[in-house]
Amino acid sequence: MWNQLSSSLLENNHIKIPIQKRFFLSFIEDDETNVNKEKIMNELTKHGFLDDDPRLKELRNKFKTLVKTPTINYEEFSYCIENHIELLQRIFQRKLIIPKFQEFKSHIESIYEKTLSCKEGHNADYIPQLKRVNPEQYGISVCTIDGQRYNIGDTKIDFSVQSCCKPVNYGLALEDLDEEYVHTYVGREPSGQAFNELLLNKQGKPHNPLINSGAIMTTSLLQNKLPLSERFEYIIDKWTDLSGGLYKVGFNNSVYLSEKGTADRNFALAHFMHETNETKKIGFPEGTNINETLELYFQSCSIEINTEILSIVASTLANGGINPFTGKRIFSSKTVQNVLSMMLMCGMYDYSGEFAFKIGIPSKSGVAGAIMIVVPNVMGIATWSPRLDTIGNSARGIEFCKEFGKLFSFHIFDTGEDTNKINPLVNYYNSSSMNLFSELCLASQRGDIEHLQILFQNNVDFNQKDYDGRTALHLAVCEGHIDIIKFLLNIVKVKQDIKDRWTKVAKDETDDPEILKLFK
Repeated sequence: MWNQLSSSLLENNHIKIPIQKRFFLSFIEDDETNVNKEKIMNELTKHGFLDDDPRLKELRNKFKTLVKTPTINYEEFSYCIENHIELLQRIFQRKLIIPKFQEFKSHIESIYEKTLSCKEGHNADYIPQLKRVNPEQYGISVCTIDGQRYNIGDTKIDFSVQSCCKPVNYGLALEDLDEEYVHTYVGREPSGQAFNELLLNKQGKPHNPLINSGAIMTTSLLQNKLPLSERFEYIIDKWTDLSGGLYKVGFNNSVYLSEKGTADRNFALAHFMHETNETKKIGFPEGTNINETLELYFQSCSIEINTEILSIVASTLANGGINPFTGKRIFSSKTVQNVLSMMLMCGMYDYSGEFAFKIGIPSKSGVAGAIMIVVPNVMGIATWSPRLDTIGNSARGIEFCKEFGKLFSFHIFDTGEDTNKINPLVNYYNSSSMNLFSELCLASQRGDIEHLQILFQNNVDFNQKDYDGRTALHLAVCEGHIDIIKFLLNIVKVKQDIKDRWTKVAKDETDDPEILKLFK
């Protein structure tokens, strides 16, 4: 049965196999003509492509509705994947930003378990609604620029974004208005003071957009010709765009009312800047309604999401402003550059300098316990745990960042020379022909069928010979790897008659009857 199928698919030379046939053959088991649908779905999940990924919705629906049996044949398989070839090729050829996603997930899980024991800090108590949140809750979500995702802990529990809204509002202001115009009203230097300090710079404007005064000023610039309701709707819509619309972006009215009712310092900041407008002619733009500006700022802080949503928002920033699921550009690359620069310099309250020095990854915290972490060109990460340290950052979140920074080479100034750190971006295989051949030989010798499957997907010639004229099949037979031999003979359809320099073909390397019967 298998020989009939393989002959029709392989076309005498594996190098000529169309990519969709290569996918199909990778899932074929011995003496089968169909592939298991669940096996394919599990492979996608293994690499971080979750069930709710909109890019694969059609494929999953076809798998469910096409046939009611657990398996599908090649024609059915081709039909199901026809609109997803490009993405599947990157998955199966391990050309994703994090090729070994399972290993990466294991590391994140280990950090989560290690930091779970951190009991330091306490909930923000100056906003009553935040004080009531269960302090034991803790979640971590990861989303790469390819849309690979991993969630662990309390990742579906909603929380208010609080100061995590500040880089988003700053980005919106930059998109809507000229950069120079925005920075007429707000500076771009660390303040060196608390985030809610009643303080302006020498020009009479807030030091940067990520402290309260700067965030209030930035908010005043957003769609300020529209009614308040439409301005807030505009902000919510942008959060939805940034998250790809996978989950609903909400609003917590209780938090909003609680925030508004305890906002004496923010009212003071707003009026302080308004007074500056009268004296130094900077302050708010002409015609600004201070009360409406504060209302919009409190509403922005009360937007409600979970870590899964926040990690996707962070991944959009990591991806240069393009959402990895929709392909829609939300922010320009210049806007993202400015936003991430601010996050690196000023995103972690009074810990920003130390954070930049030790961890070196653009991040923004909020007093509800969230930290939004952006690894440029790689991934977004969101952590959430309500207990705050004395500075106002999530205690567990900071511990996660420290462990993450120690383990991975993601510091913005990392040279890659620290051999104690892991670089999860290293490709599963090296693209040079010499290295590919070396990997082919080693994988055959070790019995690493997963690596051989990857090389197969990448169109490697399995009939290549080493300096002794030996092929991958020779090596697999010598080591007695029956699964590898079956893969090479039945899936790849390698040549069996290639002789080494001692004129031996592969089957001459063994007298094991179980192996010999695999050969024609």
